[in-house]
Amino acid sequence: MGRLTGKVALITGGAGGCGLAASELFAAEGAKVAILDLPSSQGEAVAAQINAAGGEAVFLPCDVSSAEQVHAAVSQAQARLGAITVLMNHAGIIAAGPFLETAEADWDRLMSVNVKSMFLVTKAVLPGMLAAGGGSVICTSSISAVVGTPMEVLYCTTKGACHMFARALAVEFRDQNIRSNAICPGFIGTAHGRRELDLLRGYGVDASDEAIKTMQGRLCEPSEVASAALFLASDDASFVNGSHLFVDNAYTAM
Repeated sequence: MGRLTGKVALITGGAGGCGLAASELFAAEGAKVAILDLPSSQGEAVAAQINAAGGEAVFLPCDVSSAEQVHAAVSQAQARLGAITVLMNHAGIIAAGPFLETAEADWDRLMSVNVKSMFLVTKAVLPGMLAAGGGSVICTSSISAVVGTPMEVLYCTTKGACHMFARALAVEFRDQNIRSNAICPGFIGTAHGRRELDLLRGYGVDASDEAIKTMQGRLCEPSEVASAALFLASDDASFVNGSHLFVDNAYTAM
């Protein structure tokens, strides 16, 4: 315990799924946690539960694809908790369907939430992180950054962008004590992850339980993604920079 004592962590999409698991774990490990998620999320309840358990968390409702909302939320987080020294760009959405039936609006929405949000939030957070002497940026990518999936051209493209965003950021800011890494889960047993599997099955992709077992043994648990993120956020990963940490039980190794 205490691996994040003295740190302030901001987690986008921190009210559900793997983001929720990270919010709870980071707080349990001593971080003050700012949860950015949609107003319709369970963010207020999540923050209350963390505070009731002895941690410290605030919920800041925010559409992370909106520059105005991001700047307001980050400013509030800094005012209430202090300089942000851990940023987890986790917010993301899924889309699946035949590429030739994809609408431009689908493309724009997925790029805005999965890619533009990383740009907006990181740009808002980084000046304070630099002034504080450095910190860790974690971007939630996916196996889909390196393995194409039928019916997920848009999603795979956004995660490929996430992959390189984390790496290029590491190169530019390494000498200013900023670490930037991507975490890349396989198929996950969250509501989001199960919805993805249902969508793929609906389009005839073999995403059966047996197929998942062959690919990665079983579904990944949200806590397993959160634990990997904790490592990257902590000083235990002090020399880990520009990496892509796969949490996929050898899916991409086969």
